[in-house]
Amino acid sequence: MTIFKRKRKYFSLEIDPDEIFLDSQNLPQFDNQQFEGRLEKPITSRTVVVLGIFFVLIGFLFMGRLGILQIKKGTAYAERSENNSLNKKPIFAHRGIIYDRNNKELAWNEEAQNGDAYPHRAYIATPGFAHVLGYMSYPQKDKNGFYYKVEAEGKDGVEKYFNTQLSGVNGLKIEETDAQGNSLSENATNPPIDGQNLVLSIDAGIQAKLYEAIASYTGPGAYRGGAGVVMDIRSGEIIALTSYPEYSPTVLSLGDDVEKINQYFNDSRKPFLNRAVAGSYTPGSIVKPFIGVAALNEGVINATKNILSNGSISIPNPYFPDQKSVFKDHGVFGYVDMQKAIAISSDVYFYEIGGGFQDQPGLGIAKIDNYARLFGIAEETHVNLPGEISGVIPTPEWKEKNFKGDAWRVGDTYNTSIGQYGFQVTPIQMVRAVGALANKGTLVVPTILKNNGVIDETSTTPITGIKNDVYGTVHAGMRRVITEGTAQILNVPYIKVAGKTGTAQVGISKQNINSWIVGFFPYENPKYAFVVLMDYAPKNTTFAASHVMRKVLDYIAEAKQSYFE
Repeated sequence: MTIFKRKRKYFSLEIDPDEIFLDSQNLPQFDNQQFEGRLEKPITSRTVVVLGIFFVLIGFLFMGRLGILQIKKGTAYAERSENNSLNKKPIFAHRGIIYDRNNKELAWNEEAQNGDAYPHRAYIATPGFAHVLGYMSYPQKDKNGFYYKVEAEGKDGVEKYFNTQLSGVNGLKIEETDAQGNSLSENATNPPIDGQNLVLSIDAGIQAKLYEAIASYTGPGAYRGGAGVVMDIRSGEIIALTSYPEYSPTVLSLGDDVEKINQYFNDSRKPFLNRAVAGSYTPGSIVKPFIGVAALNEGVINATKNILSNGSISIPNPYFPDQKSVFKDHGVFGYVDMQKAIAISSDVYFYEIGGGFQDQPGLGIAKIDNYARLFGIAEETHVNLPGEISGVIPTPEWKEKNFKGDAWRVGDTYNTSIGQYGFQVTPIQMVRAVGALANKGTLVVPTILKNNGVIDETSTTPITGIKNDVYGTVHAGMRRVITEGTAQILNVPYIKVAGKTGTAQVGISKQNINSWIVGFFPYENPKYAFVVLMDYAPKNTTFAASHVMRKVLDYIAEAKQSYFE
């Protein structure tokens, strides 16, 4: 009973039912604004009806729109959904323009052709520039017109070597397209960054003339090709570099003239070969000035000592002791000193100072190899063009590798001393070597870019330990080559030239020749070195590389006089 009473006391705190009924409406004495006398107010039926109508209308609107999208236009939108795509379209950068040293355009951009979105490359129409400039590989489309290769790429020459600088960076456009490739909307665009322009060290006029002159001495019964280089001996700037025959950069870039391209591939004259940097040739007598430097500097002979050249020298045959091995000269010249030996290109003189004979000591093959490499002969020059190769100076190690079991003999040294046997060089190597000879001991790195005569010390190598009077003697001999020797066609009135010719026997039966001329000008204050190679002609061919250089010098005298100042 007590428990019950306690519970009643507890529940007395709750609201009684009569209070609830009393609170169902406000009494007059309560403040309506403060909701006094009321715990809740019921929602009226009007409010419920209005809300119901509102939600019903919204539902009908949604149902109507859904019906339009799903029923009336459902098929069309389904097809659009399946066929439309976001297409990333490249915006092709313009490739950098290539200029010659006088700001003449050599390669530039033209408007897109055949519906292509990328610019096409145009090249100077004058022959002689293909191996310097190179050609292009353009972006490629699939059969649906989409680019699967979006980069233009240089494939040879400057276009290849400086491809990164010339290319720039393509932009990007994102657009929505239908199944037919029609643009529906454009969403975003990143603009392209055009490539850098390049100014080459090449003089377009001299380049064209050099190529034209080489081409004029090629053909049936003459030379099959040739190459030439003119270089500033102080800065290494290449004023001209050309190779004959060549290809058309435009034909190879477009790639649609299949017949012409096949002609290039089947041409035995090798039009794809840049003979100036990638052609390996027997040098012949153009190495004699360097043998002379070595012999004078090593004290093997002095400048005034005479050696008798009566047409040949003979030594015991190593295989048949009772017979003689005869090493012939190309003439009988009597007594000759160093200057005259260079001028007339006496083989006997250089046999003896190279390999020794009787009481005349010789350099020996090790020193010949050492001095030749001091001047960069048979070494890569690191010219900024693709495809350069090195070369070969025959040595006992080289012979053992190529002719196992056959010992090195003095006759091998004789032949190496006159640039024969296994000797192989490139024209770019020889113009660099002659440049170091002309400037008395600075080996520069040839460059195809104009540097305004600024000499990069990291691109030069001093040749130390050679006496100044040694250079003087060899220079004088090379000048006599022009005034009284084998290249008198270059004895012109408007500039003093120093040079050295070379005729190398080539082919299995030695029935063909290569013809060389190397040299420098002006003689008193050398600024430019040059080399011309004429490749593979019958051995009785009368025209030589010096005839090519004469045409070039005549052109410079007429149109480019500043090179002689």
